[in-house]
Amino acid sequence: MAVSKWSEWSTRASAKTRARPEQVWKLWTDVQAWSQWDHEVEVSSLEGAFVVGAQGVLKPRGGPMTRFTLTRVEPPVAFSNRSSLPLATLDFVHTLRTEDGETVIEHQVTMRGPLTFLFSRLLGKNIARGLPTVVKNLARTAEG
Repeated sequence: MAVSKWSEWSTRASAKTRARPEQVWKLWTDVQAWSQWDHEVEVSSLEGAFVVGAQGVLKPRGGPMTRFTLTRVEPPVAFSNRSSLPLATLDFVHTLRTEDGETVIEHQVTMRGPLTFLFSRLLGKNIARGLPTVVKNLARTAEG
């Protein structure tokens, strides 16, 4: 479900898995293999270690190559990355929690800035439509 204001837009999706948080974390930190569970990603890579401040690149399917920076890294429960758009930022927040003996994977995407109204229409629909599938694919992949 996507939520929108004039200068902020957000969507989130979650899935449960029998995989342990460490199994999901291993997939998250293997940036070059993101396309194996996120079919919206054509290519991704990270320069250096998976730590706050590390930079990487990602090419979404049908989109341009985009740079991102890791803004939060808390093994094995959460990480966030930020991409810059003209007059807007795009934050991806990835979290894990345990619930009833299962791991809950949640991905949230938030866009902020003066041009959010434009980018939410250009990018937001596809992100909101694809995010539930991405999280389910990650859960299945983590289960092996």
